[in-house]
Amino acid sequence: MQITDGVRSILSSPAIYTLFQNLMGARSGWRKITDGYVQAKAGDIVLDIGCGPADVLDYLPQVQYWGFDISPEYIDQAKRKYGSRGQFFCKFFERSDLEILPKADIALLSGVLHHLDDGEAHGLLDLIGLALKPGGRLVTVDPCLVPGQNPVARLLIERDRGRNVRDEAGYRDLVQGRFSSSRVQIVHKAWIPYTHCFTVNRNA
Repeated sequence: MQITDGVRSILSSPAIYTLFQNLMGARSGWRKITDGYVQAKAGDIVLDIGCGPADVLDYLPQVQYWGFDISPEYIDQAKRKYGSRGQFFCKFFERSDLEILPKADIALLSGVLHHLDDGEAHGLLDLIGLALKPGGRLVTVDPCLVPGQNPVARLLIERDRGRNVRDEAGYRDLVQGRFSSSRVQIVHKAWIPYTHCFTVNRNA
């Protein structure tokens, strides 16, 4: 669940969302995510759930990209900008989608888990396990609350649209036991101050 009223409602616009993300350092952030964690190779099948306007495609090689998002505005923007570079779906990712989706090498959840309660997150993670190839990887990244973190980072994170921002242990509990291996890492960004929790999970 997310908060979309008041000032936060303007982020429903793809152009404003992308501008805000860029102001927050998204360009360097996407490069770090794709190079350091996603590590996709040309031809890989990439499943991106909660893809937004699919800005990540600017930082990926020529992959087979499948993006899901529930915002019509975001998906329309992705189709206009990237066209044939991917398949874009305006819907929740559901079990029935496994019938048309090829087994993925990599799944990406960028800024998704902190919008879901534990039950919703567990269901989605289990479904992703079914969507991945054996040995495939799931990469997640979300804002994280950490003791002693920069007060500006904490202020921004506490005002995030997502209502289920967790601490490191909370994200670890979501993924552990659902994959053959899971690695959790906290990353602090100096400017604009922010804190992310990354998880990299390998499918059995």
